[in-house]
Amino acid sequence: MNGLKVIKVVMPSTNGKFVVIGENIHTTRIVLRDGKRHKTLQNGDEIIPYIDNDGNKKNISVPDWFKKTQPYEQGQIKHFMIAVLEAINGNEKTQRECASFVHSEALRQISAGADFLDVNVDEVSYKLDIQKQAMRWLVNTVQEVSTVPLSIDSSNSEIIATGLAEIESTLGKTLINSVALERLEAFDLVEKYDTKTIITAAGESQMPTNDIERVENVLRLLEEAEHRGIREEDIFVDLLVFPISVDGSFGMDYLNAVKMLRKEKGDAIKITGGLSNVSFGLPMRKIINETFIKLSLEAGADSGIVDPIQTNLIKASSLKLDFEPYKLAKDMLMGEDEFCMNYIRAYNAGELVVK
Repeated sequence: MNGLKVIKVVMPSTNGKFVVIGENIHTTRIVLRDGKRHKTLQNGDEIIPYIDNDGNKKNISVPDWFKKTQPYEQGQIKHFMIAVLEAINGNEKTQRECASFVHSEALRQISAGADFLDVNVDEVSYKLDIQKQAMRWLVNTVQEVSTVPLSIDSSNSEIIATGLAEIESTLGKTLINSVALERLEAFDLVEKYDTKTIITAAGESQMPTNDIERVENVLRLLEEAEHRGIREEDIFVDLLVFPISVDGSFGMDYLNAVKMLRKEKGDAIKITGGLSNVSFGLPMRKIINETFIKLSLEAGADSGIVDPIQTNLIKASSLKLDFEPYKLAKDMLMGEDEFCMNYIRAYNAGELVVK
């Protein structure tokens, strides 16, 4: 790690330490064209600047092939997709440059408080062999600098298995993301590789529509885990967070499910979720995300699949929810602001100001 000193942020929860599953090492992630993390040079070249582990200013280029994609036309740069595909298709020099970028991003996540680094390559290609090659490269590259375990994330169990086969066990128990009723075979990987696992509240053929379905689906999975001898302390439960811009009940569906499951199972399991999903499609997402983290902690959640760089977890845990911007966000998250109209009105009026 050379010049970069990693100082980890530790966030409390109602049941002890809040476990952060850093979500940002994904080929789905974007930076905006002409945003803070993208630059167009005078000669027309486009780059993604970053600081390497020795404190040097570096960049990776936005290649011509990516400029022909739909995300690029929509103003989005998928920086991890670029790094991974350029690495597995490039020469040794290109691989070193892409690895340097990944190293920097991994250590930023750890320094900001990540306890696991979630890695996902599903979007690099529709071809399974390329996805597997990408997973092998990314796992090995992240491990070169990581001081925390990895979370191997994919919608395909074969890709998860590919990642697990590359794991360096000295980092601690790996996390599998995830097991669901629709793919119980992922439990086989938990047993084979002796990992921790995230189980999700998804149903066998569809997403849950309310808090009760979430908990029912999870209890079925926990019963299967117990039958297989998988310890509860190795299980994280993702009760699934959906955007409240789609349905105002989605915030409370998650929070109620957290309370119900915590009451049912006690403190052994970790309750997690993609907490920032709740704010998708709304302005001033940071206010909403921090408020939702606070509410989730109060409900009994003790983990989050979040980007700790973008979300101030310590601040979120100590929010004063009677402060007007956070009160508006809380009302919205608790289903008391129909169609999010009060929050949007306040945004349009310039009233969502926080320090």
